[in-house]
Parts: sequence; structure tokens; C-alpha cells
Amino acid sequence: MRTFFKILSVVCFIVVPVSLFASDLKVPVPDFKLPTVNGDVTPSQYKGKVVYIDFWASWCMPCKKSFPWLNKMHEKYQSRGLVILAINLDRKKELADAFLQRIPASFTVAYDPEGLAAKDFKVQGMPTSYLVDRQSMVVGSHTGFREKDIAALEQAIVKLLDQ
Repeated sequence: MRTFFKILSVVCFIVVPVSLFASDLKVPVPDFKLPTVNGDVTPSQYKGKVVYIDFWASWCMPCKKSFPWLNKMHEKYQSRGLVILAINLDRKKELADAFLQRIPASFTVAYDPEGLAAKDFKVQGMPTSYLVDRQSMVVGSHTGFREKDIAALEQAIVKLLDQ
């Protein structure tokens, strides 16, 4: 598992171009049960919602840029059925808590210190996001966070919300 996190720390600074939520995926969302500050979270509780799952860590520079955008998407589309679920991969929760003190999240944050959900999702870099449709099917993924991708990311979210 240590090797997994070492690889992630290197990949965090390399933007891996992955299609912006291309609809070439259509697989069931992996099952997991992760703690949050308000109890456990599972994918099944979001059936009927569009879910943007974002894997992140406190040391990831692009993650620091993505959180304000995630807050904006949450605020803008929550009433239409969007759920933002950020899954932290720090081994020590205190690191995530310090990050969230500096960059608060208005959405749900879950903790996966062992990286088990990340392994099930086959996370390859930080941040990595997955878009899940209302039938709990993963329909796309995206690695990294770049300004030039923001419009396409939002467009993919809106397209699913409109379905």
C-alpha cells in the first residue's frame, strides 16, 4: 500500500490527460462504506442522484484548486440532484482536517486512509473524479484538475442532470 501512495504523490504533479467524462464507461459504481463527520456513506444512498466522486489528498496541489470549484458546483446544482462526494486518501485524518480548515468543503467528505475505495475505483492520479448517473453507473472519469477543463466538466455534469 505504501508504494500505491508513493506513486500517487508523483502522479499528483503530472496531469494525466484522460477524456473529460467520456461516456465510454458504463459500469456499476464500486461498493464501499466510508466514514464522514456525520456517519458512514455508501453509494447506494445516492441512487437516483448524479454523483461526482472526487478522490483527493491534502498534499495534492491540483486538489487545492479543485475544491472552490467543487463548492460552486455543489451550490449551483444540488437542488437538481447533484451530490459531490470527496474521498480523502490521507493516512492521517489530521492532514485532511488541516486542508479543510484552509479550504472548507460545503459537500460531503469521506475518509479512506487505507485506500481501499481508491483501489476499487483504480485511481491512477490525484485528483481523480468519477461521474455516476442516477442508476448508480459510473459513466466517466477524469484525472487532474486544470482551468481549461472546467467548462467541459460542468457540461458533463449538466448533461447527466438533464437526463
